[in-house]
Amino acid sequence: MAPVRTIAFVGLGNMGMPMAARLAAAGFALALYDKRPEAARAFADAHGGRVAATAADAAHGADAAITMLPNDAIVREVVLGEEGLAAGLSAGAIVIDMSTSDPRASVKIGQALAARGLHYVDAPVMGGVVFARDGSLDVMVGGNDADVEGCMPIFAAIGWQVFRCGAFGAGHALKALANYVNAGALVNLIEALAIGRKFGLDSKVMADAMQHMCTGRQHPLDKKVIPQVLTRKFSTGMALGLIAKDVGIAADFGRSIGAMTPLADCLSQIWRQGEREIGGAADQTEIAKLWEKANGVTL
Repeated sequence: MAPVRTIAFVGLGNMGMPMAARLAAAGFALALYDKRPEAARAFADAHGGRVAATAADAAHGADAAITMLPNDAIVREVVLGEEGLAAGLSAGAIVIDMSTSDPRASVKIGQALAARGLHYVDAPVMGGVVFARDGSLDVMVGGNDADVEGCMPIFAAIGWQVFRCGAFGAGHALKALANYVNAGALVNLIEALAIGRKFGLDSKVMADAMQHMCTGRQHPLDKKVIPQVLTRKFSTGMALGLIAKDVGIAADFGRSIGAMTPLADCLSQIWRQGEREIGGAADQTEIAKLWEKANGVTL
């Protein structure tokens, strides 16, 4: 893969616009395409770049193409459609999908591009618009090592940390799972605060206490998963049965005051299942064995 100097950038939305601006500031020559021509013209007026009439037009003469689009169906059309990027790219160029896409679709797109002599990596980003503006996004990348290495100058312009995840689709798989974890944590916290408010607790008091007790060094990833589950130590000193009891208390008292408790109810069932199948005296982190057994994996 040749060094990347010219990039066809497709998708100048809330994330794409600041990401493309970072690339322009880093010295890359950009060819711009968006379904809203006015967005591409506005970017070109502010940051420079060639406005293209189609994705294929943007791809002509480009060493790489970046897509930042809403979903994998749109990505597939923009990349492989009649007027898509693949129709304009020369053999040896690379397509970098930085959207949040279905990893299964990413595998198929990568295979289709490989059959045309084109390279591909999936490289979704994490951090939102604020981090896109200051170039501190996290980048998760799937693809072969040589292609990922060739894209590093691009990633360095828009992000501060790159995670090499594996083959085609691995970047998108990790992005979806990271968003799943964050979305779960958000509604889990909201449910706890709502139950507390209904019981009479003050929201700020709860938030301040939970910030101390549930984040940073107390977060399960740092305190339990990395040092206990992944090392197979399972030795936090807290019994699984005691956690099952505490989660049950939260669910039961929430229901008793008429609070909405779907997550608490589900979690209580899971911990009780762990107590039955693994044992109440087991370490709390051994709850991971429920998922390991069901999925045939070891974390």
